[in-house]
Amino acid sequence: MLEPRFYRVGLLPVALALIVVAFSLQEPPRSVRTTLAADAFTGSRAMATLDRLADAFPVRRPGSTADDRLADRIASDLAADGFAVRTTEHSGRTIDGTQDLKLVIGERTGTSSDRLVVVAHRDAAQPGSRAELSGTAALLELARVVGAPRRTTRPITLVSTSGGSGGAAGAIALADELKGQPVGGIIVLGAVAAADLRRPLVVPWSNSVAIAPLQLRRTVETALRAETGLDGGQPRAVSQTARFAVPGTLGEQGPLITAGFPAVLLSGSGEAPPAADAAVSPERMQGMGRATLRAITALDNGPRIKAQTRPDVVIQGKVLPAWAPRLLLGVLLLPPLLALVDAFARARRQRIAVAPWITWTVLAALPFLVGAVLARILGLTGLLTVAPAAPAPIATVPVSIAGLVAVALAGALAAFAVRLPRRRAAAQAGGNPAAPGAAVGALIVLWAVTFAIWVGNPYSAALLIPALHVWLFALMPEYRPPRVWGVAIAAALAVPAVALGAWVAATFGLDPLQLVWTAVLSVAGGLASPLSWVLWCLAAGAVIAGVTIAWRGRAQAGDEHVEITMRGPVSYAGPGSLGGVESALRR
Repeated sequence: MLEPRFYRVGLLPVALALIVVAFSLQEPPRSVRTTLAADAFTGSRAMATLDRLADAFPVRRPGSTADDRLADRIASDLAADGFAVRTTEHSGRTIDGTQDLKLVIGERTGTSSDRLVVVAHRDAAQPGSRAELSGTAALLELARVVGAPRRTTRPITLVSTSGGSGGAAGAIALADELKGQPVGGIIVLGAVAAADLRRPLVVPWSNSVAIAPLQLRRTVETALRAETGLDGGQPRAVSQTARFAVPGTLGEQGPLITAGFPAVLLSGSGEAPPAADAAVSPERMQGMGRATLRAITALDNGPRIKAQTRPDVVIQGKVLPAWAPRLLLGVLLLPPLLALVDAFARARRQRIAVAPWITWTVLAALPFLVGAVLARILGLTGLLTVAPAAPAPIATVPVSIAGLVAVALAGALAAFAVRLPRRRAAAQAGGNPAAPGAAVGALIVLWAVTFAIWVGNPYSAALLIPALHVWLFALMPEYRPPRVWGVAIAAALAVPAVALGAWVAATFGLDPLQLVWTAVLSVAGGLASPLSWVLWCLAAGAVIAGVTIAWRGRAQAGDEHVEITMRGPVSYAGPGSLGGVESALRR
């Protein structure tokens, strides 16, 4: 059924792609620097502002009365510093469900059109949260420094958002406000006064397969190093590819980068918000505040940074452009494709049914699909009120056992309901999953799903490509190992996905139950697009089909009746094939 020569032919372009990728490494862009000192930012004034705001607004849940009053206070301070201030109201999904939130925008004109934007959220999930409020205090001190009568080349826009404690509703609204406007760079201020550092301090991640422009990241990192001596702590290549495979971030820069704007988060606590009782440091406020001012000055006087949010990977100081991994992973899909096309053609010539097994494989995905659809319905109807539109810290969206049970129960009922249709589909092809047609059908579904995922996110497709290559031989009857080895191979191929899940859990501090709940929330809140979770449900169905085929072991003789339609030296079994006819007896 499987002709290895077609597979080997498909490997030739892979070798060529490896050579192309090796020569695609580029030099990284240089950071934009400035020789002007950032002494105008006074850390003691910023700390005094922090103390006043924390005492006046100890509780700042998103959309609350205190949150609205704090927004009015910030608008008044920005106006006093010479900014043209406007406050807009919008509805957003937060840790407290859908709330009406205020977006405070202070603008100062410049001589060019590329505006520089500084953003800080003012809300908090827990009372106090002084470290989380330090970004707002630094924002107000920056307003004093860059406000009138100071002149800048680029327009300066300072923004106070709400919803940053979970869901980034304010940043999503800001992305809509900035749509169509030229933006030279966005710096999101997090816990800039946090005493306990947690890297990376300059966070470039987004909620899609995109990342902050490398030149902007290096500019902010250079300013941070000049003012504090601290390293931004950029992740290694493996961590970068893992973040691209499972996009998502807790910072407010995420929705802005997803919308195509060059943005980074500067925070002493990394992308996660600090604890409510986290200590603050005047020295940290001074250093990070001045680093922000230095970065703004450099961006104001330097060339425009291109808003290229491509998922380039930095490897040992070199840049691997995004097209190179896509090319390599796409070419790796070619050998299984050639082998499967030949196997399908052989199955058609031998009258081996394949279409019923494709249906059998797709039906295996139905339980996962039903569970995902229910989760999305719960999010749309508001029954699952803790489903923000962007990732939120697990402490602000605790696990709902009722929600998990509802989704699991829906999947279990669908699995029970789909048993009979799957049996009927298998019966149409002989009923034995160990038959060659079952392997061909399951692999066709897996290849199609992997290709569709590769189109949208090649890094996610990399999780399935090893299984596609190994199962091509492990599931075909002529190469299929015994049952124990087959199941072991199937389990081993789940290692990349399990390892990635463990990495995500360690990065965001999740236990296994919280990891599952986070996946459910990503579907319910719309962070994962319907197409993406449909494809991954189909991939799960293909995996179940592959494990079932491996469990059945080798096909026994006589399992698949092949109708002889062509006579020849091998297949001819008529009179005279064994001798004994008159023409043979004369000899």
